[in-house]
Amino acid sequence: MKNLFQPDAVDEVISRIDRLQPTTQRQWGKMDVAQMMAHCSATLDTASGRLVLPRLFIGRVLGPFVRPIFTNDKPFSRNSPTDKKFVIADQRDFSREQEQLKLRIRQFQQGGEAGCTKHPHSFFGPLKPQEWATGMYKHLDHHLRQFGV
Repeated sequence: MKNLFQPDAVDEVISRIDRLQPTTQRQWGKMDVAQMMAHCSATLDTASGRLVLPRLFIGRVLGPFVRPIFTNDKPFSRNSPTDKKFVIADQRDFSREQEQLKLRIRQFQQGGEAGCTKHPHSFFGPLKPQEWATGMYKHLDHHLRQFGV
């Protein structure tokens, strides 16, 4: 499975982000393209430890059983649930969010395993750096597919 520690995977994701336009329409979901990029940046902030969220009770119960969804080879399904703290509902500047997302991806890759958070995922619980890197790739792929790139 691809992950964000792999330079080729990072190049691929950034190339896909560069193909987005302010007018790119979603194929499912509620966010517009700028909101989606802000959402993805926030999740990368969590993976890097810049944003720490508390564990969800439901995640403590179900997280260990569904953790493979985050790290296996199967793409995320459409309209998967999102932690309310990651919902972006306000208007965002497309160019700013595009640059911020590319920066966050590069920072994550350059930080490597040592740069990954030591805090547990709010739903899935404790993750190893490789699991974070795989899950973040899958998350980005999911949202880029949402916008057709």
